[in-house]
Amino acid sequence: MQKYVQSVYKHDPFHLFSAEHVVTLAIIALLAILLFLFRKAVKRPNVSRFLRYLFVFLLLGSQIGYQIWMIATGRWSVRTSLPLQLSDLSVYLSAIMLVTKSRRLFVFLYFVGIGSSIQALLTPDLGMFSFPHVRYILFFISHGSVFLSCLLMAVVGTYRMGQRSLWVTVLIVNVYGVCIYLLDRWIGANYMYLTKKPGGSSLLDVLGPWPWYIASAEAITIASFFVLYWLYRMFKK
Repeated sequence: MQKYVQSVYKHDPFHLFSAEHVVTLAIIALLAILLFLFRKAVKRPNVSRFLRYLFVFLLLGSQIGYQIWMIATGRWSVRTSLPLQLSDLSVYLSAIMLVTKSRRLFVFLYFVGIGSSIQALLTPDLGMFSFPHVRYILFFISHGSVFLSCLLMAVVGTYRMGQRSLWVTVLIVNVYGVCIYLLDRWIGANYMYLTKKPGGSSLLDVLGPWPWYIASAEAITIASFFVLYWLYRMFKK
């Protein structure tokens, strides 16, 4: 069992869309479908409360576990381990949203949380850590829970959302991105992949060299926000 928590995993490295990756994605997709199919039951106060706090536990537990593992294995670094990626930040914001049921947080996370978690789930930057290493398990629990938490609140909530909410979210993401870029330059980091592409396979690989892939990613982000906005309006009709 010790080999599944060590910092060096002498096993087959993670491969994008390998059998284990596809099965993991299928499980998360199945849970999302079940949330939608049983939405009437999920809307019951006792059921929704249980699910909200279950996801709070999974979100915070997976992130705390990840930070403990990083520290215990000597891998923790201010340049790589702070929760500053949008997908990591969304983990903590999702936990707050689930407890407070904040409309503002929901609107922000509906776009950013779902968008960033889908990208993280489809193109995870896991390197050597394949299933059943603890790094793999914590990663998919964390980002899968963000995705499912946002869907849960979309199902049980009565939040209104207009196009203004979409553009406010775009503005917030861009302002945050500028701040993160300045921090990256200051400490020599690469949060949000604003100074270079990630080491593993990702969507950015097909978007051109730096800095042009940033502009391409911006366009894709806005387009994905419009798709999510349209889906929400259709679902809430």
